[in-house]
Amino acid sequence: MTTLESMQAKIKKLEQQAEALIAKQSSGVIEKIRKLMAEHDLTAADIEGRAGGKGRAKKAGAKTVTKGSTAAVKYRDPKTGATWSGHGRAPGWIASAKNRDRFLVDGAATTTAKPASAGKGKAAGNYVRGPQPAMYREPKSGATWSGRGRAPAWLASAKDRSKFLID
Repeated sequence: MTTLESMQAKIKKLEQQAEALIAKQSSGVIEKIRKLMAEHDLTAADIEGRAGGKGRAKKAGAKTVTKGSTAAVKYRDPKTGATWSGHGRAPGWIASAKNRDRFLVDGAATTTAKPASAGKGKAAGNYVRGPQPAMYREPKSGATWSGRGRAPAWLASAKDRSKFLID
C-alpha cells in the first residue's frame, strides 16, 4: 500500500521530468525559429508587428517591401523612415499630404508630372455646372433666363431673341 508521501514524491519526480522534457523540446524549437528568421531575413520587431494577425498594421520603421516583392519603394517618411511603394492604401503619414514630392525617395522622382491648369473649367467648350448669369431679360416683368435648359414661354415664341439680350 502506497502512502501519501510516496505519491507526492512520485508526482514531484514526474513534474521535474516533464519540465526537463519541455526545456529540451523548446530549445530545439527556438533553434528552428532562429534558423527560419535568419533564412527569411526577419527580426523580432517584424514578428511583433504581425502578432495580431492580418488586421494589425506594421510598426513604424518596419519594412514595407518584403523579400521577393517586385514593388519598389517610392516614398519614405523622413521622421520614422517608414516606406510606401505608392500602391494600395496610403499610410497615415502621407495620406493627408497635398503634395507628396517631399516624401519621394531620391531615385523615384517623376519627371512626367503635369502642372495643374490654373483656369480649370474656363476653357472654351467646357461645361460649367451650377447657376449661370442671366443672358436674357423680359422688359415687362423683369424675368431672366441664362440660356441653359428649356426657354421660357416669353422667349420661346420670339423670332428674334437679340432684343432680349442683357448688355
